[in-house]
Amino acid sequence: MTKPQRIRDPLHNLIEFNTSEFERVIWKVIQTKPFQRLRRIKQLGFSDLTFPGATHTRFAHSIGVFHTARQLMKIVQEKLGTDKYSDSKASVALAAALVHDLGHGMFSHTFESLGKKLDLKMARHEEVSKQIILNNEVAEVLKELGSGFPRDVSTLISKGTPSDLYDAVVSSQFDADRLDYMQRDRLMTGVQNSGIDFAWLIKNLEIGEVPSGVDDSSLGNIETFILSPKAIYAAETYVLSLFQLYPTVYYHKTTRGAEKMFSFLMLRVLKLIRDNQTAKTGLPQNHPIVKFGNDSDSLENALALDDNVSGDHYG
Repeated sequence: MTKPQRIRDPLHNLIEFNTSEFERVIWKVIQTKPFQRLRRIKQLGFSDLTFPGATHTRFAHSIGVFHTARQLMKIVQEKLGTDKYSDSKASVALAAALVHDLGHGMFSHTFESLGKKLDLKMARHEEVSKQIILNNEVAEVLKELGSGFPRDVSTLISKGTPSDLYDAVVSSQFDADRLDYMQRDRLMTGVQNSGIDFAWLIKNLEIGEVPSGVDDSSLGNIETFILSPKAIYAAETYVLSLFQLYPTVYYHKTTRGAEKMFSFLMLRVLKLIRDNQTAKTGLPQNHPIVKFGNDSDSLENALALDDNVSGDHYG
């Protein structure tokens, strides 16, 4: 990459990538096949049956998460100062923000729920993401930032609880993922229950120590984001907006009905494939779903699945 690159986004407007070594690698990751595959996976699965505008993808969301993580990391840098700020930890966190959704299968969480019923390892997006980051062309690109860099990124994504401020950018109650999807999902569905004053929230972010446990058995304190009292009303709106998305969008009866129908269909199809009755599915032997049914532990087969492969035959 010899010059800065730009992506125009409906939520964040211009998202820019500079010519630094780190952002050059980030741009290369975006060009890889596993990342480009996210263009064919809708962020909200079947929600566009109810909200026609909700056709936005994991691709757009992932880039938005990276952009938001950069904004949060600038706050970290400003508050910590150059002496305490770690460029290496920041780079790992920002890369993790970009690739955190690489492992999602077709129709996102719907396929993952099906995978749990059938105990399909490669239907769990965390496992697929891990394999992509460690054993794929994405890993080869990330290694340009250090041989152990892919492992560090994978480890951060696998953490259940943030252990420091850099982790909190990727996974916390106020992380880049949540900040992007809350705004993006509202924008693309047209749901306007309440606004999120993102600029004011960011402006009033502070860094402080909070207990890492929930009672006297706490393991100690961790450094994370806190909000200034000036942002209390914006924080209330943020929480309410998140709660309102669930009954309004994520748990809408039409969406849930479509998810159930898809799950029943795929459950039947995969069982027929496993029982060597592929002909009854109406799918050719070389179809990605058939290949996945015959070898569900294959990363290659998992990556061949996207929203299009089922719609072509069962849409």
